[in-house]
Amino acid sequence: MILSVRDLSIGFRRIGGDLPAVDKISFDVREGETFVIIGESGSGKSLTGMSIAGLQPATSVTSGSIRFKERELLNRPDAELRRMRGREIGLIYQDPLGSLNPVWPVGDQIAEALRAHGLASGAAAARRAVEMLDRVRIPDPARVATAYPHEISGGMRQRAMIAMALIAGPSLLIADEPTTALDVTIKAQMLELLAELQREMALTIILITHDMGVVAEVADRILVMYAGRVAEIGDADAIMRTPSHPYTAALMTSAMISEAEPKQQLNAIVGVAPGLGSFPDGCHFHPRCPLAQDDCRSFVPPLRRLGDVALACHHPVGSDTALMAEA
Repeated sequence: MILSVRDLSIGFRRIGGDLPAVDKISFDVREGETFVIIGESGSGKSLTGMSIAGLQPATSVTSGSIRFKERELLNRPDAELRRMRGREIGLIYQDPLGSLNPVWPVGDQIAEALRAHGLASGAAAARRAVEMLDRVRIPDPARVATAYPHEISGGMRQRAMIAMALIAGPSLLIADEPTTALDVTIKAQMLELLAELQREMALTIILITHDMGVVAEVADRILVMYAGRVAEIGDADAIMRTPSHPYTAALMTSAMISEAEPKQQLNAIVGVAPGLGSFPDGCHFHPRCPLAQDDCRSFVPPLRRLGDVALACHHPVGSDTALMAEA
């Protein structure tokens, strides 16, 4: 395993007690795979991803364990995490225009990642930035390197962010909603590019998204999050073929990409996900769940194994809960 997360909890300080956002989640990421974290806005997926790189908000309170290549990352000194970011863990943010410096040419910003880690400087860094822009399939990379972010298209800005994230040669790439706001054609090209770079550079990718279409396209394994907790986790093919958690099944039904007849008919998800400070007792999904019973409203479901997946649900879709075992 290249990454192991155990009992990760993230909350925010406030008068009267901390406000929980991520609640004791655990997962492993295997070397070379594409591990997708999916959930609605407010599920805690981006907060989880950013915490791996030590970028959780300064006002947050974090506990648990995050081990990357057998090294504990949680609560490491900022200087140590800065040395690791870019060099060992690359990051792609969901808003490239907001993430790029508007008054600095694109090529200079990419080259800065090399300078910051002492990998190249001056003309050598600038030359490698142009080469990396070419590698992410940007036409006329020398011209784009001298352009400012507002002078290039959204697709090119996202490719520039990928170039910046990978130029220092990290082994783990965390991509937070990398296809948001891209049209269907550009989205497909971006996913194809990431898959190509993964093969060429032996990358492990953690991809964070709310788009089930993206999941179906690229995932090796999936972590489904809801309101700060793990809903379901396991092999992508198994989950896409027969989703067992009502939330996963509802996501797939609403996206109309299920690969099999659903075990039980579910409509599009009703209601809205709870915000911070309004998580319900018991299973967080029970107010929106068509299968909810009294125990769902009172008791937090433990993560249990059901075949090739693990899920936190008292009443899985179409399954005999007697077959479930502790994960």
